[in-house]
Amino acid sequence: MPDTPKTPDARPNAEVAERTIQSGDLLRLTRDASPQFVRAVTVRVIRVLADRHTYHGWLWIECYELAPHGDAVARRELYLMPEGVRWLTAPPAPVRRRRSVVPRWVTV
Repeated sequence: MPDTPKTPDARPNAEVAERTIQSGDLLRLTRDASPQFVRAVTVRVIRVLADRHTYHGWLWIECYELAPHGDAVARRELYLMPEGVRWLTAPPAPVRRRRSVVPRWVTV
């Protein structure tokens, strides 16, 4: 049997590298990401705040919270577990806003 070189990275069941959160990512945050998200939130990442100390497996991000129609409604700093994040491929579809009908008074 020939000798094969053993390297620390040559594990038969090595886990696939996880996707990392980066600027510009569009994320859907639910209770899987953190207990603080009682209702799901859609955000666009500004940056990962890597200089903050966190528990293992958690991180801070700075982001814009997006409304259902895709507009940024708040700038937030959030603490979450990347394993619970769902990546979105496209922003929410914009809602066409209809102009409200204003009654016009006609004088005769």
